[in-house]
Amino acid sequence: MSISLEQVSKSYDEGAAVSDVTVDIGDGEFFVLLGPSGSGKSTLLRAIAGLTTIDHGRIVLHGRDVSNVNAREREVGFVFQNYALFRHMTMADNIEFALCARRVPAARRKIRRRELLKLVSLDGFDDRYPAELSGGQQQRVAVARALAHEPRVLLLDEPFGALDAKIREELRRAIREIQRAVGITTILVTHDQEEAFSMADRIGVMDRGRLQEVGEPRALYRQPATRFVATFLGAANLLLGNYGYRDVRLGDSWFPVHRWSRSLCSGDEATIVVRPEDVELADREDQLTVPAAGIAEVAELQFVGSIERLRLTFPASETLTSALRPGADSFPLEAARTARAVEDFPLTAGQQVWVGFKGMHALPTPISSLRLLAHTDAAFAELSGSVLVRELGERMRIEPVRIDPGVSQTASLRGMPVLALQRPGDLSEPLELLDEGARQVLVLLPGNRRAERMLILVEPSAVARDATLAAVASLARHLTIDVTMLVHVDEKSGRGARYRELLDLRNTSLRSHGLDIRTETYCGSLRAAVAARQSSPGQVLLVIGLATSTNNNRLIGEVKEVLKESPPAALILVSGRAERDLRKPSSVSTQAAAAAR
Repeated sequence: MSISLEQVSKSYDEGAAVSDVTVDIGDGEFFVLLGPSGSGKSTLLRAIAGLTTIDHGRIVLHGRDVSNVNAREREVGFVFQNYALFRHMTMADNIEFALCARRVPAARRKIRRRELLKLVSLDGFDDRYPAELSGGQQQRVAVARALAHEPRVLLLDEPFGALDAKIREELRRAIREIQRAVGITTILVTHDQEEAFSMADRIGVMDRGRLQEVGEPRALYRQPATRFVATFLGAANLLLGNYGYRDVRLGDSWFPVHRWSRSLCSGDEATIVVRPEDVELADREDQLTVPAAGIAEVAELQFVGSIERLRLTFPASETLTSALRPGADSFPLEAARTARAVEDFPLTAGQQVWVGFKGMHALPTPISSLRLLAHTDAAFAELSGSVLVRELGERMRIEPVRIDPGVSQTASLRGMPVLALQRPGDLSEPLELLDEGARQVLVLLPGNRRAERMLILVEPSAVARDATLAAVASLARHLTIDVTMLVHVDEKSGRGARYRELLDLRNTSLRSHGLDIRTETYCGSLRAAVAARQSSPGQVLLVIGLATSTNNNRLIGEVKEVLKESPPAALILVSGRAERDLRKPSSVSTQAAAAAR
């Protein structure tokens, strides 16, 4: 690989700017770092260039570890957003600046300068000053200067931001042609999705300091793995449905869906992405070419030239609702139609239409909704006001929904149930939820404290490992939190096998979920390990992956000790049980309903 980043992290006083970024970029690849302002992409680019030091991890360029090598010796060319040309120098002097610093002979500098000016289509501009050039021409010169000393890596930090749309499009094409001609490995930082799609071989999407996903542009758009990427890369409808065995139910019908996450089973709640262009509309159900999801009302139409954008109002049901507001009675559905489709079937506001979905994608996340289990308004207010629930709701774009377990026990098993610990060390209620079919349960402890570090411990079971890593990936992408996997080591039996287990866990997390996690071993009790890793009380989010949820489980016993003696900020229990079907009646549901009566 040309560029390899391994768990690169960088923090400032205000918090983490880059968190455990791991990615490999191939030789000659055009890689785009895409994300909103403040996501950490420019910090990461400057770290690769050597303009910013890192706190943790490694940066390897062409097989050479340059983590502690100064910028000049990294063989990197850097293009800044504001061009950074010397205003008092001609184009010739600007381009030759780096060569002069390296004491390249004048004759060779002149030959190299003419080659580069021809490459960027500015032949004969040698004697002009920056003020005599347009913005696009100045940026071409900045690219030529960055390439002058023949770097092995070219880094571009939002180079088109100050240009108008037409020049920006021309320069994108020019830089892509230059990159292909030279064959240099290139990283471009941008917040513009169109720019990323038009230039990238692969895109890495960043948010809150983490590399959320990496993939080819088309794959990221059609099959994103996270809510953030689904909504950041174009318009998207986020819906909740129910998994079958080879399909997913949305509204009145079952739809085939590509489900690749081994951590999701029949009966699980599914988060579905439907792009507006994949929404099909018809006057009658038999006119649809796909199964019908139901009937919606046209709320708004907007004609924008080649397409018509529509906003529909869809009634929510047990089998189809909004993933953003699971508790709402209805939700908006975005659709887009071509001009030809508009001519064939014109619509007006207030009209009823049948809706079907031509294409969809299931997100591989088990945390589809936040179900706050509360019998009273006061209990719901306490749960919804907790620091962790507020943070998860805001960053995962989920509006928490109240569930009264005595009324709707089936609903309390979907997504991630959230409850407050009633008595110290008493895990009977969350364990019962897991036993009845919940995938994971968030247990809030007294004190309403903010977690700053996630500690994960998984029972030795492949199913438990996969389920836990899937939940952890969902959480880690949305929380500003350090993530560490713990493995217990028996000093008598040695550490070799356990270190192998740590490597396997890290590799599985990175391969299956795109998340690189730190791994550590510990001796002795879990209580002591948690206590040692809390810099102050309540700063740990403890995640426990279980192969069985019985109260007699040895690990459960240790967790109870932790809750009594070194209580973390919160606890998440994850079930590693295999296939189950939430559509079957629940014994807990029957008991809860009887208790409520």
